[in-house]
Amino acid sequence: MTAIARLLEHPAIWRGRSVARRDTVPTGYPALDARLPGGGWPQAALVEIMVPHLGGGELQLLLPVLAALSNQPVARWCVWIAPPLEPYAPALAARGLNLEHLLVVRTEIAAWACEQALGSAACDVVLAWIARPLPRIVRRLQLAAQRGRALGFILCPATAQALREPSGAALRLSVEPVEQGARITILRSRGGLQGSWLLNFN
Repeated sequence: MTAIARLLEHPAIWRGRSVARRDTVPTGYPALDARLPGGGWPQAALVEIMVPHLGGGELQLLLPVLAALSNQPVARWCVWIAPPLEPYAPALAARGLNLEHLLVVRTEIAAWACEQALGSAACDVVLAWIARPLPRIVRRLQLAAQRGRALGFILCPATAQALREPSGAALRLSVEPVEQGARITILRSRGGLQGSWLLNFN
């Protein structure tokens, strides 16, 4: 493989609608995997999930990957930063999460805590609920995820202003709760894919 070819395979290189080969993690929903670039959540990258209101069903979308990552043979931390609701341990365990690898951080500086966790190389996955992540903050978090080889999710309200702002995340989705599932819309992806569809959580 030539030096140029190796360079173009790097996951940080933007290639418009062509996609560099990169590792992904299955979402736990085959219908969602089929629509995401690479067939799953991007590893060592940031995913921005926008919802009508925090605590509006976004966690249901992420529980399968959290369970898978927290049960790896050599699992690192699964960190939740500033969740809007109190996590209920028995329900999480019933959904397959290994609670020994779960760490909940209560803080008013969620973006800073998220950057530290992502870049620490001690976490497999980091979730942070951030009221209004500015574009420069999102870019910093994306770089921290790459540095720490972690999968990061930031969850934020889908305000009109936020939807207009650019995003440095590898993937940006909106999630709108519907009966038995959610309407998923790809707003930005490094594969150039877009679209909206209904995902059944059952």
